[in-house]
Amino acid sequence: MRDRTLRPDHVNIVLQVGEITMAPCGNHSDGTTEFVLAGFPNLNSTGVELFSVFFLIYLLTLTGNVLIVGVVGADQRLQTPMYFFLGNLSCLEILITSVIIPKMLSNFLSKQHTISFAACIAQFYFYFFLGASEFLLLAVMSVDRYLAICRPLHYPLLMSGAVCFRVALACWVGGLLPVLGPTVAVALLPFCRQGAVVQHFFCDSGPLLHLACANTTKLEEADFVLAFLVIVSSLAITAASYGRIVLAVLRIPSASGRQKAFSTCSSHLMVVTLFYGSAVFLYVRPSQSGSVDANWSVTVITTFVTPLLNPVIYALRNDRVKEALKDMFRKVRVELSENSFLSESLRKKTVS
Repeated sequence: MRDRTLRPDHVNIVLQVGEITMAPCGNHSDGTTEFVLAGFPNLNSTGVELFSVFFLIYLLTLTGNVLIVGVVGADQRLQTPMYFFLGNLSCLEILITSVIIPKMLSNFLSKQHTISFAACIAQFYFYFFLGASEFLLLAVMSVDRYLAICRPLHYPLLMSGAVCFRVALACWVGGLLPVLGPTVAVALLPFCRQGAVVQHFFCDSGPLLHLACANTTKLEEADFVLAFLVIVSSLAITAASYGRIVLAVLRIPSASGRQKAFSTCSSHLMVVTLFYGSAVFLYVRPSQSGSVDANWSVTVITTFVTPLLNPVIYALRNDRVKEALKDMFRKVRVELSENSFLSESLRKKTVS
């Protein structure tokens, strides 16, 4: 049974006019209103240097993924299931990096490194919601590739536009709802120290549970079950799909055809291995709060590396996408030239 004795460090002394009120820290509303994010304590770099590096990473990530979303939506040649799912993946990458990096960048240039309780819980929720949706979407993308390569005759029927829309919606909702319960549970935990230091660069599960002055065993077990169901099940589907694809590629009689197919698959598998490997290390284990020190270095992979690599690996190395991007830039350049010419003509007429 958990000890409920009120210890001295679990008490806030609030000085008011003419009286002293003893306020127990049993609830965040009268205890913790903000946290301090530790950031990257093991890096011997200044805030300006870290800001420059991660701002560049964020800018490149946004540029690559926004280009994918724009070209997939604008070019009729890319109105296929594969590129539809790639567009959804890029949307998730844009959102998941935007949940974490802007606040982190502002902290690099600030002396306090604080985050409000509400913002911390919101960051916690959206990070895990978007992450769970991405795992589900990667599994769907692997099945899509399997059907396209191994079931080409049935592919148009199995992956029609309506089916793709419903499957993509299921991925978003599949991440949205399961994370809601754990988020509410974390929000209701008692955090007994105002301005407690979260040993991470964002409000991750393990560092937050580490700060709770309550028994979090049941919550950690629930998080483990949820992470296992989402990550391991999607990993199993992805591995099975790519296994079938590899077997199908080995049956291709042409050596050049096999080489091209393996080149594409190996690139995809590299990103998938990085993403799943780091996620399994971080979240598929019974205890979250005991893994505080190692979390930040591994989370860098899922938060910065894979969102930066995904546009390059999945789309920008693709010949069809590169042609579509060239056409899009050509159209933009022509429109800008025409608008500039019209503006100049109107200015001359006005002057004359």
